[in-house]
Amino acid sequence: MGTFIVLCFTAPVVVFQAFKNQEHPFFWPVLLIGIALCIMAIIYGFWAIKILLNALLGERKN
Repeated sequence: MGTFIVLCFTAPVVVFQAFKNQEHPFFWPVLLIGIALCIMAIIYGFWAIKILLNALLGERKN
């Protein structure tokens, strides 16, 4: 959950900084890192929601 919260704040900042400095030679690497961080934030978000639901409601019975 902590990783998700950290990524939710850092990923948009990295993407914003990449678009703010488009003439810089490191534009594409910084943009790709920012997009990767955004994707990781989404994955960790779904994982955190799954853990919270399992903790609150219990494991799913088949």
